[in-house]
Formats: sequence, C-alpha cells, structure tokens
Amino acid sequence: QVQLVESGAGLVQAGDSLRLSCAGSRRTFNSYAKGWFRQAPGKEREFVAALNWGGTTKLYADSVKGRFTISRDNAKNMVYLQMNSLKPEDTAVYYCAAGPSTRTTDEYDFWGQGTQVTVSS
Repeated sequence: QVQLVESGAGLVQAGDSLRLSCAGSRRTFNSYAKGWFRQAPGKEREFVAALNWGGTTKLYADSVKGRFTISRDNAKNMVYLQMNSLKPEDTAVYYCAAGPSTRTTDEYDFWGQGTQVTVSS
C-alpha cells in the first residue's frame, strides 16, 4: 500500500505559475508509474500528465502540453507538476496517482486526496 499526499494548492491569476507536489509514503513509490489527473466542478476526472517508473516517458493531455511538466525526485519519493501559463480552465482539484503502468486513463492503484487549484481571469 502506498499513500499519496498532494500539496501546492493555490489561488493564482491567469498567466501565473504553480507547482504541485506529491509525496509517496514508501520507497516502492519510486517503482510505480505516476500520473496527475484533475476534476473540475461538474465534470469528470481527466488525465493531465503521466511519467513512467523509469522517468524516460512523459505523457501529457493536449490541453496542457507545452505548459505543464511532470517530474520526479526519487531520493525524496516525490513527483511534481509544474504548471505555467495557467488559464481559468485549469481550475480543478488535482490528484496524484501511482500504479504499475503508465496510463492516460484513471486505472491507477493509489490516489491522493486532491489539492485545489483556482485560476482567476
């Protein structure tokens, strides 16, 4: 079992940057693929970014490509989502996930509790 805890919530203006962090409770977190998802009010949860366990493959949703970057720090059992040029439509609760496969669907085994990102226009 791996527990995930996100941090970095914030209220920012359009065009600003924000970095989300996700801490894994165990070193085995490093052997999993990681993903970031988000859910806006009244909408289904959607894929944002994913990173394979080796850190060599990164996947992004078209809506965030070129603006968001997923990265990791294995020494700290951490995964990050750097979000630049934020838009009001990026407003959502962001979730960190971990699992055996790098997926763009929500078929991950472990999930964090979510962290709120609000972007004002």
